Parts: sequence; C-alpha cells; structure tokens
Amino acid sequence: MQMNGPSGQSVGAAYFITNEQTGNFVVAADIGTDGTLILRQAIATGGLGLHGNNGGVTDGPDGLFTQGAVKVSAAANLLATVNPGSNTLSIFSIDPSDPINLKQIGDPVGSGGEFPVSVAFNKAGDTLCALNGGQVNGVSCFKVDQTEGLVSLSGTNRALNLNQTTPANGPAGTASHIIFSEDNTQLIASVKGVPPTPGFLAVWDIASDGSLSPEFTSVAPSQGGLLPFSMTLIEGRNAILATDAGVGFDIFDFSSSDSVSNASSVVPIDGQSATCWSSFSNQTGNFYLTDIGTSMVTEVNVDDNLKGSIVKQYAQGNNSGTIDNDIASLGGKDFMYILAANVTAIDVLSLNAPGQAQNVQKVDIAGPAKAAGLIVGASVQGMTTFIKK
Repeated sequence: MQMNGPSGQSVGAAYFITNEQTGNFVVAADIGTDGTLILRQAIATGGLGLHGNNGGVTDGPDGLFTQGAVKVSAAANLLATVNPGSNTLSIFSIDPSDPINLKQIGDPVGSGGEFPVSVAFNKAGDTLCALNGGQVNGVSCFKVDQTEGLVSLSGTNRALNLNQTTPANGPAGTASHIIFSEDNTQLIASVKGVPPTPGFLAVWDIASDGSLSPEFTSVAPSQGGLLPFSMTLIEGRNAILATDAGVGFDIFDFSSSDSVSNASSVVPIDGQSATCWSSFSNQTGNFYLTDIGTSMVTEVNVDDNLKGSIVKQYAQGNNSGTIDNDIASLGGKDFMYILAANVTAIDVLSLNAPGQAQNVQKVDIAGPAKAAGLIVGASVQGMTTFIKK
C-alpha cells in the first residue's frame, strides 16, 4: 500500500505498526540524508492489532503499555513485529539497498502466549524472543530461518505468572519490554508494579543451546521505584537505565553478584507524568526519555559511577502523546524519531550535541494514511530504524 513516492536520496528507513484490530500493518518511511522522513508504504503483517484496557478506555495512545512492539536486526537485515490481536509474530527480510522494501518470511507464528507486546533480537539476529502480556504471559524464543521464518526454540517458553487478562489491563501490573543483556547471556523482561507494590525486572540465564533457565530471578528497583517500563543498556557497564512511569527512571547495576537491587538507584524527574520510553545516542553519549503525559523529551546523562542526572528537557506539544522512540546515526550526527500517537505524527529531533537537541520535522501520518486507504489512529505503536551500511 503506497503512501508517497521516493523523493531525494534515502539512507535508511524508520518503521512503526498501526496495531489496528481490523489488520496490523508495518508503516515504512524513508530517512533522508538530512534525517527527515517521508512516509512511503504500509505492509500487512498477516495479523491483527489489539488495544489493552486502560481503566475502561480501550483506545488512545500506548495500547500495548510497552516498548519494542516492532524491532530491526541490522546484523541480519530483519524486522519483526507483534500482532497482539492474533497472538502471533511476523518477520520480514529488509532489502539493505532499499530498506522500505520488506518481504515477509513464512507465515505469522504463535507467540507462545497471549497479547504479545514486545520483541528483541539477539546480537547476531538469528534468535528472536517475544514478551507476552495477556492472561497467558511470559517469554518465548524462536530461531530465525531465512526460508521458513520463525521456528520455536525448545526450552524457552517461560511464565511470568502475572495476574492479567487478554487484552491486558494496565498500565499498572503489565509486562513492559524485553531485551537481551549486552553479552547476550541473559534475557530480561520489565514488569510494572501495582502501587504501592513496586515492579521488577525478570532475568533468565541463557544456556549455550539457547534455552532459558526454568525460573527467572526477580530484581526490584531501589526504594521509590514503582513502574519499570523501557530498558536501555548502559553499554560497557553491565547496567540498565529503565524508565519508571511512577517517578522518572531507575538505574540497575548488574556488575555485582551481590544483592543487585542494593546497587540500583532511582532518579525522579520533577513534574513528570509517565516517563515510559528511552533510547541512547552514541553521538551525545546521553539517553533520551519520552513522557506520554507531559509530551516531554528528557535528556539524561549517566556518569562513570552510574549516577544519573537530567541535562535538559524538550517540549513536543501538549497532549501529543509522545511514546515509542528510536535514535539513528547518520554521517556523524544522531536523529531521534518519536511516535506522537495522540496526534498521529512523528517528531524528528536532531541531537546536535549534549543539551542541544532541536526539532527539525513533524511528520503527519494521518493524511497520507487516509489518502492511501490505510486505517490508522492513536493505536500506532513501536519505532525502530535501519540505516544502510
């Protein structure tokens, strides 16, 4: 389903999903040499979207209560997405010379549970793990076969045992995000608490055959932490920055084998409403967090002692519903792509230097989607990028 023709030179692509109950689509946009986007086409996933239940509200932004609904593996030229309404996952090959050109590999496969919300590739891109957030919740992993698609990996279907429904009731008490540890020896899922009970990170060890430890280790945030949401690796430190919708962000230090929670910290963001998504910029060395309630981007620095501090904040427009985001590096400069679900748009920021982010584009999704006959609204979810090598 074409949305716009090509315009100028493309250096990569940005992707999100529509997550509509009538049919889920991956929307692909060209990334130009100046970092700006042109929406190009929508590709059916072969599955359905679904919106969680937020206090009786079953529409509006962030219907999955999660980060990572769609994810790219640059190493393997692959894209994977959840189909929450059909309890399946879809995987596509990316044409590295024309990244908006996606080709589905095999049929969608069962996610190993209900209401899949987040996916993660390992470093090599030959394994994909999914986080299910519904009544049947937990994680499940798959080998990636370039002909067959996703093949269930034995010994990886592991339960979180959350008291949940399908679709999930949230955002409190829901599964949030799934990632691999930096060395790929652990699989980690974040779970929000139900205040006053704090949430936790569930950590499974990965064996040499790819199987997961039968039970997870539960790691709680420091006192004051409540709703761990997205997780972004603090590279080279065996640590994680986790946004915390209840306070700001948490830092988890896994470098010590002793009482991990004692080696974590909680950093409040004054005036925050629901800080839930995060990405890291290699160019500035800082993290960028988005808040769906305040529509604010918060730039955060983490020093060598894993002490977090706020650098600057950038307003994105009242009630725009800033959710999932990703950061891409182009020619020595980083650009941040933020899904503004409440206004069905994408905010593009140039991350020129620490403390100097600048809005360079607001991309309308609704207009081109309507013209192409694509159903799209506030249920849009996910954000991931692929840059040509």
